[in-house]
Amino acid sequence: MPSINRNDAVHRIDQEDKEIIIIGTAHVSKESSELVQSVINEEKPDTVCVELCESRYQAIRQKKKWLEMDIIKVIKEKKAFLLLSNLLLASFQKRIAAKLDVKPGEEMIRAIETGESAGAEIYLADRDIRITLSRTWRIMGLWQKIKLLFQMVLSLGQVDDIDKEEIERMKQEDILETILSEVGKSVPVLKKILIDERDLYLTSRIKSAPGKKIVAVVGAGHVPGIKNHFNDHIDISELEQIPPKGKASGFIKWLIPSVIGLFIILGFFYGGAGTGTDMVKWWIIANGFFAGLGAIIALAHPLTIFSSIMAAPLTSLNPMIAAGWVSGLIEAVMRKPKVKDLENLSKDILSIKGFWGNKVTRILLVVVFTNLGSSLGTFVAIPVMLKVL
Repeated sequence: MPSINRNDAVHRIDQEDKEIIIIGTAHVSKESSELVQSVINEEKPDTVCVELCESRYQAIRQKKKWLEMDIIKVIKEKKAFLLLSNLLLASFQKRIAAKLDVKPGEEMIRAIETGESAGAEIYLADRDIRITLSRTWRIMGLWQKIKLLFQMVLSLGQVDDIDKEEIERMKQEDILETILSEVGKSVPVLKKILIDERDLYLTSRIKSAPGKKIVAVVGAGHVPGIKNHFNDHIDISELEQIPPKGKASGFIKWLIPSVIGLFIILGFFYGGAGTGTDMVKWWIIANGFFAGLGAIIALAHPLTIFSSIMAAPLTSLNPMIAAGWVSGLIEAVMRKPKVKDLENLSKDILSIKGFWGNKVTRILLVVVFTNLGSSLGTFVAIPVMLKVL
């Protein structure tokens, strides 16, 4: 394996009365971890910046944080997809690290431990992963969301097929960019959110870090962007916001149920009871079938599958409720996660079998797949109903 060139990986920037040393690391390289430790020990900085947000930092430092999870609260707060995405990303990184015999995020762990030993302040420089994923989810359409989800799920079985050339590429990429690269080809705006925005965010945080001498440990893929933007004025508050749903989105959310109701009324008015009844029938069949199919794919409890079939035609007409929330809550009641599910979560996310077998991740899969199925059912039902009309 090619060695890391220190001159290429370590970058120095002088900013007024501060000296900033940026280390571009490979997320899956032992040599990067050793380089981080060496530079911090040599430089003895006041502050060590790491490419972590608070939630990822806590995941590293508090291995048993999962034991405090309240899955019901996650569903009610509409965070099922965010948590599922986090787990899928963690799974991908862990399996890549295992393939190369390194710890996941070893270079960040080494930076924290070495920095603390040297008496440096640890400063978290990355944007909250939940904000990044929320911004990503918000700008994607239904089909793009389906592609994204399946790309992430399919990544569970792809690690063993990765060759040396792909591994070398991963060393220069952000872990988020790696796992979403296929989707990113068809959704170019993903790069803006996953890479470009975080380049700006990291730059701003590094510049504002306390101390006279600062060592910043970031993925090598972010270094060019950080250097390019270092003298720019960056409004970090804009990057921390989840864009509100546009007026058009809010209008469409209420428009679709209204249009469906209007179609049905017109069916009864112009086509008679038979036509109106047929339209209602196809609405129920399309929504119930695809929502139920989503629950089946997630291997939900039979009662959960039944509830998703029954709820979808109604929840699709109510923008305030989603079929996945109903089925997820029922799944959580029928198959309540036990302590061992939470204890085994970090191990179970390493395989497809584990994802579908652990009660926690299965509930998340039920929520996400049922919601996607219900949305798909709505789009299938509309043209079918128009044909009947």
